[in-house]
Amino acid sequence: MTETYRLLAVSGSLRRDSYNTIVARSLAEKAPSGVSIEVLTLNELPVYNADDDGEAAPAAAKALRGKIAAADGLIVVSPEYNYGIPGAVKNALDWASRPGFNSVLKDKPSLIMTVSQGATGGARAHAQIRETLAACLSRVVVRPQVTIAQVAGKVENGKLVDQAVVDFALAAIADLCREVRRMRAEVS
Repeated sequence: MTETYRLLAVSGSLRRDSYNTIVARSLAEKAPSGVSIEVLTLNELPVYNADDDGEAAPAAAKALRGKIAAADGLIVVSPEYNYGIPGAVKNALDWASRPGFNSVLKDKPSLIMTVSQGATGGARAHAQIRETLAACLSRVVVRPQVTIAQVAGKVENGKLVDQAVVDFALAAIADLCREVRRMRAEVS
């Protein structure tokens, strides 16, 4: 029997024509057989407030947690703003990280991709997201970073078309699936 993998790709940009969402959707379309990728945007997620958490958590926060819990693995696709992690990404990770040390992020196989129009491809945000996921006890895939630099030249008609970048990102997704498989073996 062939294994299947349900992955959740969270786009960290709220912009309507976000390159991050384009990358996530393009990879979802090109995912290999047995791998499904749901793309989630964060436009409806309110700013984290502990007073509004728990049973009273907003529907968007409950939905985010539910989708992460149901996924075999998480892909965070994020821009870099001002040399760092965007507020939307940090906010989503804050919502997902509750309850502390026992959240849906605990032991969740996770992959980080950063997408930028700049030359570094969001490397600084990549490192900060890794720190946050590590603090949440996620199983961040150890591999060469997926940092997609100068993305505007790699997208046409709403699709990621740079084949070398597509191949590298799909190899990272394969690494995420291997981590999911390792975790499955550990618990069986």
